[in-house]
Amino acid sequence: MNTPRRTAALALLLGCSAVLVAASGRAAAPPPAPAQSAPAQEVDVLAVMANPQTGVPLVLLQARRDGRAFAMAIGPAEATGIALPLAGRTPPRPLTHDLFATLFGRLNVTVTKAVITDLRDDVYYASLYLSAAGAEHILDTRPSDAIALALRAKAPVLVEERVLERAELIAPAPTAPGGPRI
Repeated sequence: MNTPRRTAALALLLGCSAVLVAASGRAAAPPPAPAQSAPAQEVDVLAVMANPQTGVPLVLLQARRDGRAFAMAIGPAEATGIALPLAGRTPPRPLTHDLFATLFGRLNVTVTKAVITDLRDDVYYASLYLSAAGAEHILDTRPSDAIALALRAKAPVLVEERVLERAELIAPAPTAPGGPRI
């Protein structure tokens, strides 16, 4: 696909996202300002599980640099969207995240990273970084969607320091050397 058509398709995709947010009846929060403290650090997406008390799906993340870990509540569909690539499984029919990954591939759009940027009023915020036609595009997104797309693209997931400072951290459990900690 030539560059003008690819750019137009990406603009259409971004416009559709804006329409969906507007149609949801709630205003989108502006993306948080860049962090002024330590740089964001890459995290490992360890697992998707249910909160034992509430049954709410959680995604477990652990920072690579300092080992801090936290759990983030997500929806059931997003839990499936994250759990499948973590397990190395492909669904028999494409999920929404698979559809987006296929669309990005056909439009020569690359997911370069997902960054969990803020935690305000118990709501996590994230940005998805895309590269298309030599330009970088940053989309405001739910962290669960950013994680699901980053996993499919084998792109890094990062967390801003301010999120790690505000999140309810989980004490790491002792494990065998080299094993995951949470």
